[in-house]
Amino acid sequence: MTTPALRVVALVSGGGTTLQNLLDRAAAGTLPAHVVGVVSSRADAFGVTRAERAGVPSITVSASPRRATFADEVWSAVRGFAPDLVCFAGWLHLLPIPADFRHKVLNIHPSLLPAFGGKGMYGHHVHEAVLAYGAKVSGCTVHFADDTYDTGPILVQRCVPVQPADTPDTLAARVFQAECEAYPESVRLIAEGKVTVQGRRVVITG
Repeated sequence: MTTPALRVVALVSGGGTTLQNLLDRAAAGTLPAHVVGVVSSRADAFGVTRAERAGVPSITVSASPRRATFADEVWSAVRGFAPDLVCFAGWLHLLPIPADFRHKVLNIHPSLLPAFGGKGMYGHHVHEAVLAYGAKVSGCTVHFADDTYDTGPILVQRCVPVQPADTPDTLAARVFQAECEAYPESVRLIAEGKVTVQGRRVVITG
């Protein structure tokens, strides 16, 4: 039986490489999802261009200057697309999750949480910290977003080795390859109805 495609809204703040991965896999028919909209915190984010090229409508809710109504405006834009699932795809702002989206918002982080997470830990900051600490493995984590940075229940993790000659760039490239598999896997598990959240534990059946 074919798994019904989830209606997905992606939230972006930058280049949109994670968005592109989801778009490509959905277009190839290997991901049971349809990206129905993109919400960006910057009008000049290249993720908006990627959405346009894919024929996906986008809305910009500027985060600068940060307004008290920012979160409400973002969620209003998201609701306008009537999604089943929201995917942070390089979204760089803390966004409280409203009750109607609890356990319906995913984030991907470029480390094995709870290590190397929290405020300010994104992009190359993470990989620099991993190398400075001397960690032997890194990886990525897909988790349900909550109201603080990188603390929601963990759905999928993928490990990658840290090589002696790694730089932040080489480690980032290896972690991103893991992200390109882990995020679609997470969306697929949800689409197939295999995911249940029990407190901090995510139970995967089947």
